[in-house]
Amino acid sequence: MGPTVADLAKQLSDTQTALNIVWTMVAGFLVMFMQAGFALVETGLTRAKNVAHTMGMNFLVYAIGIIGFYFVGFGLQMGGVGAVFGGDPILAKEFTIHLFGKSFGLFGMTGFMLHPLNVYTAGVAATFLFQMVFMDTTATIPTGACAERWKFTSFVLFSFVISMLIYPIYGNWVWGGGWLSQLGANFGLGHGHVDFAGSSVVHLTGGVIALTLGKLIGPRIGKYSSDGRVNPIPPHNIPQVMTGTFILAFGWFGFNAGSTLSGMDTRLAVVAVNTMLAGATGAFASYLYVKIKWGKADPSWLANGMLAGLVAITAPCAFVSSWAAALIGAVSGVLVVAAALFIDTKLKIDDPVGASAVHGVNGAWGILALGLFANGTYGQGLNGIPYGVTGLFYGDAGQLLAEVIGILANVAWVAPVAAISFVIIGKLVGNRISAEDEVNGADLGEMGVAGYDFGGGATTGVAPRPAEATSPAAVSSLARSAPT
Repeated sequence: MGPTVADLAKQLSDTQTALNIVWTMVAGFLVMFMQAGFALVETGLTRAKNVAHTMGMNFLVYAIGIIGFYFVGFGLQMGGVGAVFGGDPILAKEFTIHLFGKSFGLFGMTGFMLHPLNVYTAGVAATFLFQMVFMDTTATIPTGACAERWKFTSFVLFSFVISMLIYPIYGNWVWGGGWLSQLGANFGLGHGHVDFAGSSVVHLTGGVIALTLGKLIGPRIGKYSSDGRVNPIPPHNIPQVMTGTFILAFGWFGFNAGSTLSGMDTRLAVVAVNTMLAGATGAFASYLYVKIKWGKADPSWLANGMLAGLVAITAPCAFVSSWAAALIGAVSGVLVVAAALFIDTKLKIDDPVGASAVHGVNGAWGILALGLFANGTYGQGLNGIPYGVTGLFYGDAGQLLAEVIGILANVAWVAPVAAISFVIIGKLVGNRISAEDEVNGADLGEMGVAGYDFGGGATTGVAPRPAEATSPAAVSSLARSAPT
């Protein structure tokens, strides 16, 4: 007797589940490799005397993120999400409060340490890996904003705070079935706060942390003169920056297209092309803007323009038309330059790699762009809403409002928790390296080894670049020449 219809249906379902897990795992591997891209970009944009220190932070944050997420973060974020691959509702315990006759999920309550045994299924393991590498991207972002003066012990402790508390709670609100995702079901605001692949959950969170810590830790020695002038501290290795940017752009296909969580969902091709378009228009718009503004096309601005476009398209990539993806990226390419200059010259926050502008400002722009440009062709059933995700320009103002609420909630949660944690850590171990180590280089003082040694001893400095350099780490000539 041959297989029954039920047997064939189960085999088909099992095959689909296996394909979805394989696709998600491969995408997760791509996102993991983005750590190498971040390491190269951040290290290239800073000085040679701090190479081992900056690389060391970008390396160890991967291990710290895994450990913190394993013990605490994953359970808080995904412990109440319900069914994962295969449909088993294993992670289904959410802490909720009830207000106005509605339920508001705040954090998960199961899945810690991937225990008990019935939790550690293939589906849960795939979910853990994919969500972990996303979290680790967030944890990496502040290492750029605080580069060249962050005490390594403080960095270690604060990275645990990100992986165990800051990121998982907001991640639960959006991706774990929490209250932001239910703004549609509870209050009729579109599909609730929607973020397909992380413009708010990953990038805005990292950008808000970067801006907060950059303010608290203070500028690098010599960055600002007593008369208010901004002194450029130029990058030391542009080839590293460009190589790292290409690695990040490559990994972003896993970041965005992988967020379908399904190899059966052919929308992943649209997501990938939208991602590619926004990265390209972001880079080209930055080129046009800096060429017109300063007459020179500093490659580091072009790199940050591409990254800004990729950050912004991360949320709306599945929901917008190709022309909208191109427009979103182009806006990002200009916005990242303007925002970096404003943060550097007006707010007087020293961000060596432009992390606050790339990830924070453009993460927010990407979320708003979803609320504006989502065309309603995709997302049916998301967060329990039957129709496709639809933005303001296609008739649903509620979706835009839900996106705005998500941005405000992010800032309201992330900024104070990051600030309080950073102050406490500072009281315990100190947040900043000594002035002597900062001047001589954090490599020997903090790490005990030089990042570069060509046989003649430790490298402690670099040859100066031309005075007209206009990179994310070396603000515009106009800003440098005039008191602000």
